[in-house]
Amino acid sequence: MKKVTYYHAGCPVCVEAESKVVDALDKSRFDVQVVHLGTDNTRIEEAEAQGIKSVPALVIDGIALHINYGASIEALK
Repeated sequence: MKKVTYYHAGCPVCVEAESKVVDALDKSRFDVQVVHLGTDNTRIEEAEAQGIKSVPALVIDGIALHINYGASIEALK
């Protein structure tokens, strides 16, 4: 099962991406974790280490995929 982590900040762009992208993933094939960096800033370093520059973004099996530009990681610090 592939691991997918969705990082977001709760902004309208992030919420829309979650409803369109994350909810569309086949949960029988993907282990999906949603991380709200706006309320859990202890995971910002983790996101950066995985290559996240802005949110919303997905990390699928270690590969960072930026969905749209909602907020930079720097703005979340």
